[in-house]
Order: sequence, then structure tokens, then C-alpha cells
Amino acid sequence: MQHFIVIGNPIAHSKSPDLHHTFADSVGLDISYRRQLCPDDKDSFHAVVEAFFNGGGVGANVTLPFKEIAFELCSQTGSLSEYATTAKAVNTLALRDGKLFGDNTDGRGLVADLLDKGVTLQGAHIAIIGAGGATRGAILPLIEQGARLTIFNRTLARAEALKADFEEFGSIDINELHTLKSGDFYADVIINATSATTTGQTLELSDGVRAGFAYDMMYGKPSEFLAHFDRQGVRCCDGYGMLIQQAKLAFELWTGKRIDLDKVDWDKYINNKINS
Repeated sequence: MQHFIVIGNPIAHSKSPDLHHTFADSVGLDISYRRQLCPDDKDSFHAVVEAFFNGGGVGANVTLPFKEIAFELCSQTGSLSEYATTAKAVNTLALRDGKLFGDNTDGRGLVADLLDKGVTLQGAHIAIIGAGGATRGAILPLIEQGARLTIFNRTLARAEALKADFEEFGSIDINELHTLKSGDFYADVIINATSATTTGQTLELSDGVRAGFAYDMMYGKPSEFLAHFDRQGVRCCDGYGMLIQQAKLAFELWTGKRIDLDKVDWDKYINNKINS
């Protein structure tokens, strides 16, 4: 049996155990995947990671509020993928040559979900609202797909700093978020990468803000962001598919097994969620 965990605080809501057990069933692997609540401090996180891998653990997912701490730990004691390096955050931990390896599968999970839904990214103008960690993780995978990016953020300085960090990969346009409160704007794809949906905040988009496809990285709660575009008849989607796709990439990294989502028993996954 191979052992995996997801580390976070809070963590009881995590769907990762059900997802990864369902993936394992689809490829005939026997695994244990559990939630690990960790006190919200750096030393506790380091202790949990050390104890898990020293005890024979194979892989760990990292969720809020520890992604940046995981990045620092791998920077100091191990190695990082290019995606984790540019995101400055780690959501997947493994061992390589006895040392920690940190990856970030969030942005590639987003891209995989968009492509799976038939969204064209090559040559597309994609607008992202927010300049935090979720956006940082998405930029490189989107640029690799040939997309042209515009980022809107409440604080322009933070968007400018993000733009500077990605200059070597391609040009990014930036604007203050308040410019979307009035006037007209169109993007082929518009993505909400803020926490507004989960916190109940309103982004206050003008009626002139339109898109060919609208995507909210958050899921599980009503989205005023998506409601804005739904009223216009725009195709909309939340981030549940991104959750599945980023988990798939982590599982494949750990096990070397390719997951065919069309062959996964999603009825069993749904039943596991209901009974868990």
C-alpha cells in the first residue's frame, strides 16, 4: 500500500481523498490517502512533512495556507519544477533522490480543464481578475498554450510586480480592477482568480464587460462573477474541473500511472463523497 496525505488548515472539507482513491481504483492501485490538519505555522508544517516522508510516505498535496511555506522548504532543502518556481507556491510534494521535490499542478489543471471543455487557448485573449497566487500559478501554463494575457487587480503595484516576474516568458498587459466597473471590455476568456466567490464579495463588473467564455476558479458556492456573464448568455464554468485535473497531474507524478478520466468510476466517487 502506498501512503499519501493532503496538508492544510482547515482540511475537513478537502475532496482530495475521494478523488485520489477513485483514481487509484481506476488503475488497480492500493493506496491510503488521508487529510492531515496542521497548526498554522512554519515549524509545524516542516515537522508534518518530515514525519510523513521519513515514515515511508510517497506523496503529499499542500493546500491553504501552506503553499508558500512548501515552496520555501523545497527551495532550501530540495528542488522545484519550473511551474512551482514561477508560481512561488507548491501544491504537490514528492521525493526525488531522497530529497523533497515541489511541483505546482494548479495552472496546468486549469489549462487541461479549459481544453477539455473545448476552449481555444492558442491566440486567445485571456483576462484574469486578481494577481495573487492562483493567477501566478496559471500564467506560465496559459502562455505555453499561446494565449495573450491581461491581468486586472485592485492594486496596480502587485500586478506590476507579477508582470516583471514573467517578462522572460512573454508580455502581459495589466490594468486596475476599477476599470471594469465602467466602459466596455471584451476577452475571449475571462477568469476570476480572486476569492470573491468564497468570501461573498462583489467584483462590480459593468454591463459592457463581455467575454466568449467565463471561468471562476472557485467552486461550490454561487458565483456573482459567473451570474454576470450568464445573464449575457455567455458559456460559464466553475473550477471543479480544475480541481480534478490538478489532482490527476499530482497522482500521475507520484505513481507513474496515467489516469484516463473517461474510465474513472465517477458514480463511485459521488457515492464516496456522500458517505464520507
